[in-house]
Amino acid sequence: MSGPLAGVKVLELAQIMAGPTCGLMLADLGADVIKVERVPGGDDTRRMDRPSVKGESASFMAMNRNKRGIALNLKLPAAQGALKRMAARADVVTENYRKGTMEKLGLGYEALRAVNPAIIYCSISGYGRTGPYAEKGGYDLIAQGMSGLMGVTGEAGRAPVKSGGPVCDINAGLLGALGVVSAYVHRLKTGEGQLIDTSLFEAGIQQLYWQAAIHFATGEVPGPTGSAHILSAPYQAFRAADGWLNIGGANQANWERMCRVLGARDWLEDPRFRSNADRMKNLDALVPLMNARLKDRQVDDLIKALEAEGVPCGRINSIADVATDPQALAREMVVELEHPRAGRTRALGLPIKLSRTPGKVSRPAPVLGQHTREVLEEFGFSRAEIDSLVGSGAAVAA
Repeated sequence: MSGPLAGVKVLELAQIMAGPTCGLMLADLGADVIKVERVPGGDDTRRMDRPSVKGESASFMAMNRNKRGIALNLKLPAAQGALKRMAARADVVTENYRKGTMEKLGLGYEALRAVNPAIIYCSISGYGRTGPYAEKGGYDLIAQGMSGLMGVTGEAGRAPVKSGGPVCDINAGLLGALGVVSAYVHRLKTGEGQLIDTSLFEAGIQQLYWQAAIHFATGEVPGPTGSAHILSAPYQAFRAADGWLNIGGANQANWERMCRVLGARDWLEDPRFRSNADRMKNLDALVPLMNARLKDRQVDDLIKALEAEGVPCGRINSIADVATDPQALAREMVVELEHPRAGRTRALGLPIKLSRTPGKVSRPAPVLGQHTREVLEEFGFSRAEIDSLVGSGAAVAA
C-alpha cells in the first residue's frame, strides 16, 4: 500500500457501514487495514446478497476494498488471545459494536491499552459511550430521525423522509477516520495513544449547522424545505421540459444574471424579489413563475445559457449518469478492481487527492479468511500456532 498512512497498522473489528467506512478511508490513504471478521459468517454485509456478483455481495465489496481479511471466533479464549497479541503490535483498533460488547470479550480499550499503551482505539456507536442513550444500539435510519436530520428533509407537509444515502453511518465513519488521524498526530508528538468516541447520533446532528444557527439565534424550529435552501433563494431544483436541474441564483449578482437569461428582467423591479430577504419571504410566489419560464426549455440549453452568464446550475443525475460523467471519470471517482471470485468489478474512488502522497484503490475486498495465515505470520505467529487456531475453530483461513 502507498499513501500518507503507509505503515500504519489498523485492526478493524467493525461491520456493515459506519466502522467499515472509517477503515475504508484509512485503507485508501495507505494504512494496512486488517479486517477481523467474526466466525461464523463474517461481516453481516456478506449476506446482503442482493445484488451480488457471482455470489459475492456487492455491498461487502464496496465497503471493504483495500483491506486484508482474517476471521476469528472472538468468543473463544484462543482467538481473544490472538487478537490481544496482534493489538500489542498494531497502531489502531476500530470497532462499531454496542457499548460493552468488546469489554465482555475482554477486548475493550482498557484491556488493549494494557498490552499496548500507545494503541489508538476508535469506537463508533449509536449514541456515544456516555449519556442516557449510551446503551442503545445504533441504526442509520433511527439516527437520522433522532438527530433532527429527518425533521428538515423532504417536502413541507409531507411524511418524514430520510436522506437517500446513509448519511449518519457514512459521516460517523468519516468522523472516526478524522479522529484516528488526529490521535495519530498526537501520538507522533507525545507517544500517547487514546480512545476516540463518536456516534451516528452526533454524525447526524453535525449536518445541521445552518438550522442550528437559525434556532439558536431566533428560537425558530426550521422544517423541511425540499430542495430549496433554508437561507437563500432561488437555490433549488426546477423542472424543465425534459428533466430537472438545480439553479443557484441566490446572491444578488447571480439573481440578476439568471433573470436576464430567463428573459425576466421585470422581476428585477418587482418589490417581492428585490433582495434575498424579499425572495425568501415570497418564495411561494417566485417558484411557480420560474417553473412557467422553464417548462418549455431543454435542460442542456438552459445549462449552457446559465453557465455562459456564470450562474451556478447543474443537471440532477442518476447514479448511472454519475458513473459515466466525464468529470467523475477524470477525478477517478469510478475505479475497477479484479476480485478473486467476482472478477472485474467497479467501485467508487477516493475523494481526497494529495499531491505528494496520493492514496490509491488497488486491492479488492477479501473473501472470508483470505489473509488469515499471511497476517498472523506477519504478527509473529508460527505455522504451528496458526494451524492450532484454525484447527480449533478459533480462526478461519480461506
